[in-house]
Amino acid sequence: MPRHSTPATGRPSLPETPPMGGVDEAVWLDVIQKMDEVYSQLVNDEIALEEKNRELENSQQFIFSVLSAMSDVLVACDRAGIIEETNTALRKLSGLDEDALRGMSIFDLLADDASIGLLRQVFEQAAAHSASTVLELNLRHPQHGVVPVDVNCTQRSDGDGRAAGYVFVGRPLGELRRAYRELSDTHETLKRTQQQLLHSEKLASLGRLVAGVAHELNNPISFVLGNVHALKRYSERMAQYLNALHSGESQDLAALRKELRIDHILKDLPSLIDGTLEGAHRTTGIVDGLKRFSAVDRDESIALDLNGVIERAIHWVGKGATPNFSVHWKAGAPLTVMGNAGKLLQVIMNLIQNACDAAAAGNPAPTLRIASEMRSDTIVLTLHDNGPGIAPGHLSHVFDPFFTTKPVGKGTGLGLSISYGIIEQHGGKLYARNHPDGGAEFVIELPLAAP
Repeated sequence: MPRHSTPATGRPSLPETPPMGGVDEAVWLDVIQKMDEVYSQLVNDEIALEEKNRELENSQQFIFSVLSAMSDVLVACDRAGIIEETNTALRKLSGLDEDALRGMSIFDLLADDASIGLLRQVFEQAAAHSASTVLELNLRHPQHGVVPVDVNCTQRSDGDGRAAGYVFVGRPLGELRRAYRELSDTHETLKRTQQQLLHSEKLASLGRLVAGVAHELNNPISFVLGNVHALKRYSERMAQYLNALHSGESQDLAALRKELRIDHILKDLPSLIDGTLEGAHRTTGIVDGLKRFSAVDRDESIALDLNGVIERAIHWVGKGATPNFSVHWKAGAPLTVMGNAGKLLQVIMNLIQNACDAAAAGNPAPTLRIASEMRSDTIVLTLHDNGPGIAPGHLSHVFDPFFTTKPVGKGTGLGLSISYGIIEQHGGKLYARNHPDGGAEFVIELPLAAP
């Protein structure tokens, strides 16, 4: 075989190795590289698939735990009513296990023909629309016989949006009725407690006025007692004169009449009797006012002039307030509202008393200014004191039950809360704010009574 030589060196050279299979080596390298990439992608896909499987298992476990934890019974069935899924609550209620329930017709769970007919009717209606339906069905229970259940039926769809079946979620009516009874009992207890708190707060307000009321009662009672003593003396003289007149004895009746001052008695008797009646009426009025205020209010609503309620509240609080507390108020046009006079009196008395307590703290001249305004169909009443005002952090809590800034034993923390509720019952609003000129301002808005 001849040898080849290079022109430069003259040394012989080996012939070039032909490529494998007629394919260049670089192509094979590219193929190997692509295979590595495909293998790496397969590994990554397998890892991602395992991760997806774990997420799917977790989701299934989560759904299973939710279904198991549900206290309401749940049934998922196909369009023919064949059960596909249930939860623990239904299995306990029916006494059947999961294998027995799955594949069973939902109609086999019902205890009477009426429930079966009602459910068939719901199936027919649900086929036309996807709205949920609420109905009461009787389920068959192995021990208790018939168990009424309040059920919500909703149509479910597949991935393409086509109707795939129905989902039933319900709760035994025995539990609902028991819960309703408990709720009703709790509501009644709450109403009684609210009435007791309302009455207790009224008595607490009444207690603050006892000193002033006692002073006010003392005046007419003292006046009546003085007049009664005078009438007793006059009656003794009249009896002495009448005995002498009818005795038939010869004596100077004119001298006796002058000695006993009979003419003065006859002249003084009308004024004594009128004064005694006036004192008795004043005492009766005071007692009746106290009885109306302290009594448990009936839910009566009448048309009343708020001016009279304000004047009465100022009068009552003024009797027990500090001597230097002054209230500036002038009644104007009638402020006619529909409401309960006793309850509205309690609200305004409470606001006046709070203003007195707040303004009197370190203030030599505690003052309250009350003003009224009519806006369209609303009466606006403002009470502005010259106290230190309300701390910004307390503004949002002044109407909370049991919230008070007064020392222990000085306030129940219920007055403003109860007042807020009373104004709400009258269709109005009660709110508090700080006045630009200082001090606190409470505002009452009440609807004007229709003519």
